[in-house]
Amino acid sequence: MKKTAVILRVYGIVQGVGFRPFTARLASEHKLNGSVCNKGPYVEIRLEGDEAAVKCFSGELITKAPPRSAILKVDEEAAEFTGVSSFEIIESAKEQGAIFVSPDIATCPECKKELFDPKDRRYLHPFINCTACGPRLTILDAMPYDRERTSMKAFPMCEACAEEYNDPGSRRYDAQPVCCNECGPEVYILGTETKGAAAITEIRRRIAAGEIVAIKGIGGFHLCCDATNEAAVAKLRERKHRPVKPFAVMVRDMEAARRAVKITPAAEEILEGPKKPILLLNRQENSTIAPSAAPGNPKIGIMLPYAPVQLLLFDYPDGIKMPEAFIMTSGNPSGAPICRTDDDAREALGPLCEAVLSHDRRIRVRADDSVIDFYHEAPYMIRRSRGYAPLPVMVKGFRGEVLALGGELKNTFCIGRDELFYPSAYVGDMSDLRTMQALRETSKRMTELLETEPSVTACDLHPRYNTTQLANELGKPVIQVQHHYAHIVSCMAENEVSEPVIGVSFDGTGYGTDGTIWGGEFLLVDYHGFERLGSIEPFCQAGGDRSSVEGWRIAVNLLYEICGSQQETVELAEKLNIASDREVGAQCFMADQGVNCVTSTSAGRLFDAVSAVLGIRRKVSFEGEAAMFLEYAARRAGHAEKLPLSAFKEADGRFLLPTSELFYEIVKRKLSGEASEILAVQFHDALADEIIAGCERAGAQTGIRTAALSGGVFQNLLLLERVEEGLKERGFKVLRHHLIPPNDGGICLGQAVVAMAKIQ
Repeated sequence: MKKTAVILRVYGIVQGVGFRPFTARLASEHKLNGSVCNKGPYVEIRLEGDEAAVKCFSGELITKAPPRSAILKVDEEAAEFTGVSSFEIIESAKEQGAIFVSPDIATCPECKKELFDPKDRRYLHPFINCTACGPRLTILDAMPYDRERTSMKAFPMCEACAEEYNDPGSRRYDAQPVCCNECGPEVYILGTETKGAAAITEIRRRIAAGEIVAIKGIGGFHLCCDATNEAAVAKLRERKHRPVKPFAVMVRDMEAARRAVKITPAAEEILEGPKKPILLLNRQENSTIAPSAAPGNPKIGIMLPYAPVQLLLFDYPDGIKMPEAFIMTSGNPSGAPICRTDDDAREALGPLCEAVLSHDRRIRVRADDSVIDFYHEAPYMIRRSRGYAPLPVMVKGFRGEVLALGGELKNTFCIGRDELFYPSAYVGDMSDLRTMQALRETSKRMTELLETEPSVTACDLHPRYNTTQLANELGKPVIQVQHHYAHIVSCMAENEVSEPVIGVSFDGTGYGTDGTIWGGEFLLVDYHGFERLGSIEPFCQAGGDRSSVEGWRIAVNLLYEICGSQQETVELAEKLNIASDREVGAQCFMADQGVNCVTSTSAGRLFDAVSAVLGIRRKVSFEGEAAMFLEYAARRAGHAEKLPLSAFKEADGRFLLPTSELFYEIVKRKLSGEASEILAVQFHDALADEIIAGCERAGAQTGIRTAALSGGVFQNLLLLERVEEGLKERGFKVLRHHLIPPNDGGICLGQAVVAMAKIQ
């Protein structure tokens, strides 16, 4: 048999997923000698043995790789044959290059089985894990991923755990967070002496009694109560000052999930998979979940337990009968980042709950729960965080290092290093100083983990955003990227498209290059720049920040611009029951005098105005509420006769969708007595038709037949479906988001790609 020696360098998510133990077992199966070493940017495998066996090994390295791994590429080169007589996992040896950090992984079925096996030595251990599951990103101090560079270094392995860690036949062979009841972290009730089993029982007792508690998980704290207890859920809403925004619900198992929501095979696969995000699924008619978990909402955000302590809260041998579903909402005050330390929880969550279950394993990087909607039986990301971040997006052809600070709302940041772009876990809204501090801390830690030295910082174009201020504080050259341009580039990058596209960027607020507020835009886009081709019809947005939460103000502004008469506006507002005479007068005064006014093309505010006119939401308590309930109203109606389209207008060298005429048509029909639900679906259909016509106009002007759809308005799956189907029928190639959010949580990727293109 011909002998050979090779070196394989494996790039991708191959750290913290049991890849080196898998490699050792595979080498043993093929009777190959050599070594495997974690080099940081890659795993290096040295092989010696029969040439045919090496070839077979190379194929199975990809086809049989651990399910939590993700191999991007394998480089192979010949090596000198040395005649080694064994195969070893050797100490990590740090080298420069691309770095891949594994997200946290939900408890695997094998560990779950051991957790509830009285004969197993990890019976009821709140921190059970193996090479296929457990914390990764959230405990990481530095790369390569080894125990001494994680927060688990504070817990030396006992003799039994060390034996498993070093045994190639063990599921915990080289598993960095390995521990047991003897040597691992410990749970306790904050501010008391109650620890271990007694702490878990006490928290279970409180939940079953209808109390609110906080629980420290993998990436932060949650606020928790019985999701089947209407009084408990209502109490949590009152304390958190969150009247309507849906709460996430964690259910015991798939049977409980089926009683709560309607589950398709595709949804079940994701619910039970290793990432275990929150999935937005339609509520069952006789759902077991309290109505106030998601008031007036046909969907419930559902997830399964992903950490051992969560499994133990549902099932524990203490005789307490527990509900099959918990509210499990982010543990933070409104607008602030999720709490990750005991001090955070004591200060921010103490007033909101009766008790806090914490533990002494430190969280290094926050990771909120990911939230996914479903579109055409496929995931459609709303919030990309635990389980997904910081998996990179590959955009070929770049060299350099950049830091993009993302948006002001739903903030995430992105680190670009050559062809790899790493969007962060969810951070929060930058209006809160605590969130700003979290962005400073987390972006610094991630640049250190990824061993980058960004040469530039990218941020939004808005001069008064806190992220813009932070970019200027970092001491590197700043590249400001227009908001809607960043949205479209993020969609292009996710879809691996670099050729010019027609970008349809519809959202709430973005600072335009002309100093006005944009939000309903048609752009000609590539990675190097953009041209504004069209927009919705501009309107006066009077009332400052309050106009973004009080849709009646936008409705009054639109009515005043259409009527031209304050008296007529007062009469219409009174008939529509959207504003008093005094309120109309104040809005008209601001518009006439130019006080606290901006010119706006915000599609989000247009949705707010229509929602107000139809009596659905006059004002909102969270971003997107008016548009969300307008969509629900349209879905209840199903289908309706289409409205006639008005002619496009021209202004400032661009075309304008006739949205003011559409708004006024909705007003007239509402006043004539037509049902709000019918008008809601007619609005969606008409706006979709206008968008399609706008793309046709842009396509004729540019010769481009690829359209990219992005922006928070495209979280509206009814509008997305109407637009996507209509464009495809007209021969367009349509790009849309999948695992990068269409909302502001995705613009950091676009900012980073634009910045990288500028430094080439």
